[in-house]
Amino acid sequence: MSTNNQPLETLKIFSLKGVQMRTFHITWLTFFVCFFAWFGIAPLMPLISDQLNLTKAEKGNIGIAAVSATIVARLVIGRLCDSWGPRKTYTLLLLLCSIPVMLIGLSNSYISFLIFRLAIGVIGASFVLTQYHTSVMFAPNIKGTANAVAGGWGNTGGGATQIMMPLVAAGMVAMGWVSQEDSWRLAMVVPGVLLLVMAFLYYRYTADTPAGNIEDLPRDTNVKKENTMLLAAKDYRTWILTIAYAACFGVEITVDNYAASFFHDDYKASLIMAGLLASIFGWLNIFARALGGILSDKVGKRFGFGGKVNLLIILLLLEGLGIILFSMAGALSMAIILMFFFGLCLKMANGATYSIVPFVNPKAIGSVAGIVGAGGNIGAMLIGFLFKAYPYGEAFLYLGSGVFAIGVIVLGFKLIKKEATAVVAEELPEAIRA
Repeated sequence: MSTNNQPLETLKIFSLKGVQMRTFHITWLTFFVCFFAWFGIAPLMPLISDQLNLTKAEKGNIGIAAVSATIVARLVIGRLCDSWGPRKTYTLLLLLCSIPVMLIGLSNSYISFLIFRLAIGVIGASFVLTQYHTSVMFAPNIKGTANAVAGGWGNTGGGATQIMMPLVAAGMVAMGWVSQEDSWRLAMVVPGVLLLVMAFLYYRYTADTPAGNIEDLPRDTNVKKENTMLLAAKDYRTWILTIAYAACFGVEITVDNYAASFFHDDYKASLIMAGLLASIFGWLNIFARALGGILSDKVGKRFGFGGKVNLLIILLLLEGLGIILFSMAGALSMAIILMFFFGLCLKMANGATYSIVPFVNPKAIGSVAGIVGAGGNIGAMLIGFLFKAYPYGEAFLYLGSGVFAIGVIVLGFKLIKKEATAVVAEELPEAIRA
């Protein structure tokens, strides 16, 4: 087989040559648009809250709904990746999710808005597809870096939407297309259309594997198909990573959901200024998640698989400490600095987690990615109840304490035992084997 049909051993960021790099760039860009659409409504919540007369409890329920549907969606999508392939699965997800994104502006009550927000949350399953597709396009020595860069650049959609959506809404008002009160309704059509564009590009220009699409590859009919979800669920390392991901990505999408409202309500920032401040957290993904993956790959080469886990633990502990200090900031300037610090640790932890995921069980990459990814949304859902029940400052204090505790819990587990890593040893290069 030609080397052009093999997973790449290097990540050529500025190249579009070959199906691997073309798929890489389309994948992270698609995930960017998905994240943009998923949280496109978040910076506009002050407008929506005023128009629909939402209570704090109702806003809390909406925040929970935004991440809840993703839990089930990620499990389903992970299984489909293994059986149906990422190209068709991603295309279908984009087409389906464009509908509630564009139609959420029809909401005229708390209940209808809640239902639309729940439906939009399904698009969060795009993360599993992104990580799966990147994993199959790159060799083991570079999987962590490739996954982290794709995930990180895609996650910047959470920062871009904090800036762009208030500006899109304001621009539509300035053009006389809509009143300020109703501007959020028309603005959400923009990310919905972008999802349709990416659906076309994904289906037309990517492939399931470096060797081609799944339906075009030769199949060995004598090989018994294994239940990849069962393989993933039986490995305890999957569940440890699930808990860890709840403490990093679960916190990330919580901050994406509440940051603008937090700065608007607690620090009296204007709608656009609150969005700009909240976007700082999202823009960290340009380099932070990639940095976590790159560092994890380097640590893995030097100290083995256990070194990757130790790095993840350190990042979780620092993240938890940073959130605790953030909750006590008091001054806006200090809050921004501490948000930068804990956001850096958090996003590096995201990258470090998914640097480990592809090696838990190479036969069930999609299912492992789906379970671990769902863990992030379970964490976000539980955190949503916290923010619903307590003022923002107090909620952040409890959140930071919980993240720190999870770091300690993960430290208490020995993820790597020689008898538990036989499959990893087969997949990893010799320098990375524990």
